[in-house]
Amino acid sequence: MDKFIIDGPSPLRGTLPISGSKNAALPLMAAAILGDSPTTISLVPKLKDIYTFNNVIRVTGTTVQFDEEANTLTIDPGNLGFAEAPYDLVRKMRASFYMLGALLGRAGEAKVSLPGGCAWGPRPVDLHLKGMEAMGADIRLEKGYVLGSFPNETVPGGEYTLSPSSVGATVNLILAAVRRTEHFVIRNAAKEPDVVLLCKALSAMGAHISGAGSDTITIQKANRLSGISISNDPDRIETGTFMIAAAMHPESSLTLTGTQPAHLGNFPETLKKTGADVSIADDSITVKAPSEIKPVPVETEIYPGFPTDLQAQWATLMTQATGDSAVTDTIYFDRFSYVPELKRLGARLALEKNTVQIQGGNGLSGTSVMSTDLRASVSLVMAAMIAEGRSEVLRVYHLDRGYEDLEHKLNRVGAAITRADD
Repeated sequence: MDKFIIDGPSPLRGTLPISGSKNAALPLMAAAILGDSPTTISLVPKLKDIYTFNNVIRVTGTTVQFDEEANTLTIDPGNLGFAEAPYDLVRKMRASFYMLGALLGRAGEAKVSLPGGCAWGPRPVDLHLKGMEAMGADIRLEKGYVLGSFPNETVPGGEYTLSPSSVGATVNLILAAVRRTEHFVIRNAAKEPDVVLLCKALSAMGAHISGAGSDTITIQKANRLSGISISNDPDRIETGTFMIAAAMHPESSLTLTGTQPAHLGNFPETLKKTGADVSIADDSITVKAPSEIKPVPVETEIYPGFPTDLQAQWATLMTQATGDSAVTDTIYFDRFSYVPELKRLGARLALEKNTVQIQGGNGLSGTSVMSTDLRASVSLVMAAMIAEGRSEVLRVYHLDRGYEDLEHKLNRVGAAITRADD
C-alpha cells in the first residue's frame, strides 16, 4: 500500500484545474448501456472507481474504451448479453449497484451483487429495491445477490416516495424506469447536480423525463434510446475540498478553474463566514485565506445544503479557528473515523453521537495517521499540510478512488507531498 509523506506547514498559492466528477460520471456510464449505439463521455477523471466500473460494465459484453490522455470514455453496448454484475467487482465500490437499474432497464432482468465500498456507515439499498418493486419489478435476494426482473416488456409503473431522499436510489430508479415503465413518479427525489446531469443525458438519448432538479421526477417510457456525446460535470466536492484547503493557511491564495460555482449550493457563503475572501467569476473561484479563521458550526443537509462529503474537511479547518465550533452530520451518523486520527496530530475534538465538538486555535504537529475512507483521508492530508514537521498518511488508496492526481496538483501550488511504498 502507498502512503503520503507530507512536510508542513505549507501555504497554497497559484491555480488549479478541477477534474471531472466521479459521482456524476458513474451514473452517466450506467446510462450509456441503455442506448442502442455508443455513448462518449468527456471530462472523465482517471480514478480507481472509474476503472473498477469500466470492468463491471465490460462483464456484460459491453465494449469500454478509456482514452486516459483525453479523459474521454466511449461505451458501446451493442454486444451486451450478460445481465450480471459479480461480487468480486461490485464489492469494491457501492456505485456499481447502479448496474441493477441499468440492466433491468436494458435487458429486463439483472443479477447484481450487494455492494461494498467505504468502511463506514450502513447505507442500505432498501430504497432502491422497494422503489423497483413499486414500479413493477420482481425482486428477490439470493446468496448475496439481488435478482430482479420485469414480468413484461412494459410495466404500468406507479410512484414511490424516497424516505430519506437518496442520490443513489434516485439514479437507480431512473435507470430502471426510462425504457420499461409507462409512467413512474419518484417523490422526494434527490436534487443534486449529478441527478440533473443524468436526466439531461438520458433526455438527449430520447428518454421522457420531467422534474429534474426538483423533488418530483416523472418518467414515461421511451421505446428506444440512442447513444450521445456529453461532457461530464466538474467535481464539486474536489472544488469544495480545495477551497477549504486554501482557507487553512494565512498566506494561501488559490484560484480554481473549470468549476461550476452554481453546483456548490450554499457552500461558498458558508466559507465566507470564516473570514475567507471568496471571489467567483464565470467558471473560476479564488479563495484567499483570512488572517484569523472565525469558528463556524455546520450541519450537513441534502443538496443544496452543506454536503456530508465536506464535513471532515470542514472539521479540519475548524481546528485552526479562533474559537470553538461543532460539526453535525445529519446524513450519516458515523462518518467520523477521522476524529481519532486528527487527535493524533494534536487537534482537540470530542465526538458525541453524530456531532464533533472542536476546540479551535491549537497548532498541529506531524505524526503518522491512518486513512479510513475517501473524505476522511483527504482531511488528514489537509491537516498534515498545516502541521509542523513531517507527517505520514497511510493507506492512501482511498484517495485514489476520488481525487485525480491529488499530490501532483497540490505540489504544483506549494505543498510538499511525496508518495512512497508503505
